Amino acid sequence: MREQSPLRVLIADDHEMVRRGLSLVLETEKDFCVVGEASTGRQAVEAVLQQRPDVLVLDLRMPDMDGIAVLKAVKREAPTTRVVLLTGYEADEAILRAVQEGADGFLFKDAPPAELCRAIRLVAAGEAYLQPEVTTKLVHLMAKRAAPVPPRGSTLTPREREILRLMARGHTNQEIAELVGVSLETVRSHVKNILQKLDQPNRTRAVLYALRSGLVSLGDVAD
Repeated sequence: MREQSPLRVLIADDHEMVRRGLSLVLETEKDFCVVGEASTGRQAVEAVLQQRPDVLVLDLRMPDMDGIAVLKAVKREAPTTRVVLLTGYEADEAILRAVQEGADGFLFKDAPPAELCRAIRLVAAGEAYLQPEVTTKLVHLMAKRAAPVPPRGSTLTPREREILRLMARGHTNQEIAELVGVSLETVRSHVKNILQKLDQPNRTRAVLYALRSGLVSLGDVAD
């Protein structure tokens, strides 16, 4: 049986110590290969275009191009590269913007190394990953907004609403299947139906929409 190629990861952060630390963490995993580092936003975009990594691990605050601008450029020019954003707790509205622009994963910088590795594997496999603390932050942001979006979730079945709440808590499709007691393919089918009914392009945007429309509340995420 042919061994699967390691995931090719590019690290972008303006602090050398952080880049080296992340690189050391990822290189200890047999299924990761760090293919480069970047210290500015423009360098990150250039490196992505040259290396075509599977995943870009990107600091939200970068010189000359911030993380949002880099994210948009990568989504436009290298759409097969998945993007995991890292940030501090003070980001607030930038988190919302990043999710709206299609970030595939989002974690705070103090997340355990194992959680970052898990996020990279999940986004590389086509799933989205929001650290539960990020989801909670989004809930509080949505609560402050004066004009929530009109809900489109009236046609969601009880099972789809249950799965949507589990999505908002950061559970993967496999974890949802185990929690609900159905097959992975059944969960994927439910997720597909949820995206269609909410008219959202991916899981992360669906969760964001659910938070803004009131389909998912802070209690749903935290209980």
